[in-house]
Amino acid sequence: MGSSITKEQLQKWADYLVDYSLGGVTKDDVVMLKGEHITWPLLSALQDKIFAAGAIADLNIVAPDNDRGKVWGASMARFGSEEQIAKVPQWHVDRYKAMTKYIEVLGAESPELYADVPEETGQAIMRVDEPIKTLRILKPWVLTLFPTQGFADMEGMTLERYAEVVVNASMVDPRLLDEVEEDIYRLMHKSKTIRIETEHPHTGKMLELKMDIDKRNVIKCTGKRNFPDGEVFTSPNVPTVEGEIFVDLPVSFVGVTIQGIYLRFEKGKIVEYKADKGFETLQKIIETDTGSHSLGEVALGMNNGIEEVLKHPLFVEKVGGTLHIAIGASYPECYVKNPSSEEGEKEAEEFFKKGLLNKSAQHVDIVTDFRPGGSGRAVYLDNVKLEIENNIWVVPEAHKVKNPVDTDSRW
Repeated sequence: MGSSITKEQLQKWADYLVDYSLGGVTKDDVVMLKGEHITWPLLSALQDKIFAAGAIADLNIVAPDNDRGKVWGASMARFGSEEQIAKVPQWHVDRYKAMTKYIEVLGAESPELYADVPEETGQAIMRVDEPIKTLRILKPWVLTLFPTQGFADMEGMTLERYAEVVVNASMVDPRLLDEVEEDIYRLMHKSKTIRIETEHPHTGKMLELKMDIDKRNVIKCTGKRNFPDGEVFTSPNVPTVEGEIFVDLPVSFVGVTIQGIYLRFEKGKIVEYKADKGFETLQKIIETDTGSHSLGEVALGMNNGIEEVLKHPLFVEKVGGTLHIAIGASYPECYVKNPSSEEGEKEAEEFFKKGLLNKSAQHVDIVTDFRPGGSGRAVYLDNVKLEIENNIWVVPEAHKVKNPVDTDSRW
C-alpha cells in the first residue's frame, strides 16, 4: 500500500507531526501512536523518530472493525450488551492517562466493517468512550490521514489519485496558514455574533442560523491539532444557537456518507433534522445523548491548497470558502485558558453548569460550501459580511482589525 509514498515523504510528514504539531518530544514523553495496521508506513516513521529522540512510543494498533480505536469495536456493538460495554478495562484508561502526547493516524482498511452497527449499543460505546476522548484532548495531540484503498473507494477515487491528494496536502508547510488566517482570526475574536445564511436547494427557501460567540476564545488552526489544517474556529454559547441551516457537502461518518443535511435549532437544541442521504446515521449521531442535540463548534475553512474536496472530515472541513459546524461536544479551550489544569477543569465545569459549554460523546463536523454552486450564501461576523477571494475567506479592507489580538483580553 505504501509503495507510492516515498521514504523522504514519510520522513517529512513525521517531522511535521512531531517537531511542529507536538512541539517536539523529550526523554520524559510517552507518545501514543494510534492507527490501523494499514497505516504502518507512517506509524513506523513516527516511532523511529520518537525513539531516536529518547522518548517512548506507545504503539496502539487499532482493530479493523473499530472506528478510530474506541474502547470497543463493531463486534461488541453487534453481539454484546450494554452491560458488557460498561465493563471498560482499567488498563485501557490507565494507558491514556500514562501518555503525555498523542498522534492518531486515520485511515481504514475496510470502513464497511464498522458501518451500520445497532443504534443502542453503538451509542453506548460512544458514551463509555467519552471519558477516554476527554483524556486525549486535554493533552497535546494531532490527527493526520493516511491514504488507504478503503478510504479511496469511499471517495470514489483511484488509490493513486487519492494518495496524491492526501500526501500533497500533507507536504505543505503549515506555518504558511498563519498569515492567511490572521485577518479572520482578529475579526472573529472581537465579534459577538455569527450569522449564517444558506439556501435550501429543494425549496429555494433562504435559511438563517445565528449564534453568540461573545467572550469565547478563537483558535487559529495551523497544523497543531489537525494535519493538514486550515480553519479558524470557536465554540458558541450553546443556548444562543437559533434558526435553520442547510449543509450540502458530503461527509463520511463510520463508513457511511451523509449529505444534504437540514437542521433547525431552538434555544440551542436541534428540534428538527433531515438528510437526503444517510438519514439513519445522522439520527444515530443526534440521538446519542443530550449534548448531541446541540452545537459544539463553528468554523471557517481556510485552506485553498487541497486539490479535491474529500468526504473525510479532516479534509472537507478545511477547504477554503466553506463553513462547518459540529454536532456535539464543545472545545474546552474556547472557554478557559488551560483546560488540562486542575483550575481549568473546574472553570470549564462551571461553564458547563451554566449551559454555555456542551458535553457529548459526539463531535461530528458537517460542512456547507459558500463557493459558487454551493448552498452557502453569506456569513456575517457581527454586521460584517465576509468575502471569498481565491477560495479563501477574507475580511473587507474597511473592516480589518489593525491591532494584534490580546490573547488575555477574554480571560
